[in-house]
Amino acid sequence: MDKSRDLVNVTDLAALLDQGLCRPVDCRFDLFDVTRGRKDYDSAHIPGAVYADMDRDLASEISALSGRHPLPDPGEFRRRLESWGISDDTEVVAYDYGNGSLAARLWWMLKEWLGHERVSVLDGGFAAWSAAGLALGRDGPHPKPGLFTREPDSGVIATTDEILRLVQAGTNFLIVDARDPARFRGEVEPIDTVAGHIPGALNLPLGGNLGEDGTWRRPSELAERWRGLPVPTGPEAPIVMCGSGVTACHLALAARLAGLPTPRLYVGSWSEWIRDPARPVATGSSP
Repeated sequence: MDKSRDLVNVTDLAALLDQGLCRPVDCRFDLFDVTRGRKDYDSAHIPGAVYADMDRDLASEISALSGRHPLPDPGEFRRRLESWGISDDTEVVAYDYGNGSLAARLWWMLKEWLGHERVSVLDGGFAAWSAAGLALGRDGPHPKPGLFTREPDSGVIATTDEILRLVQAGTNFLIVDARDPARFRGEVEPIDTVAGHIPGALNLPLGGNLGEDGTWRRPSELAERWRGLPVPTGPEAPIVMCGSGVTACHLALAARLAGLPTPRLYVGSWSEWIRDPARPVATGSSP
């Protein structure tokens, strides 16, 4: 498989597993029942998969200033990868329940943040694997520890201070929010304490990246979604965000699949923005 490929289907993954060429990582997680993902993994998972807990493995503890899923300490994350048997040359395939919204977080952390090219998301996730009648595992693997040495790139991240300066200056920038339209407009807010969005942000719900069968749309269709957004004339690259910096990675992956430059990620996202009540909040539709 091409080392830079970002999306694989169940046939691709089955072939890789048969050849012993990859490490699957199970990213199933439920924000409203944080124990569910681990229980589902223990019940059945793709053979050879290790489990990545969104709160403990793919994020660090919440602080008074952070959003709900700040990035983990790079050193601790590298050690976690090594404990999963992942080295600098390991092929990694991340999967979740189905739509890729959780698996994309691990994809982004490895590919964009740490520069590990050999990582993909399983198209259709565990649901597609199960529907294909492929083998399931119930015992966790005992991998030989890996050696992972890559360092993070801070340039792929947008910070709250930076975005606040852009908003206050009225700079021609592009922030794209992956949340569903009702949350973006501020009509409902099931998780965070304040409803709405960052002034000037545009809404591009992640569900639009998927077809009716729950798998990813063709690159041309993904590119068409991005072409519907205004392109800033300034030097700033597009920034993607969501509620806590997890599902925004779905938009980053969509842009890459479409052949577009990968946007930067606002890791703190909405849950960090609203930590300070002095930061402006908008409601209603995109401008």
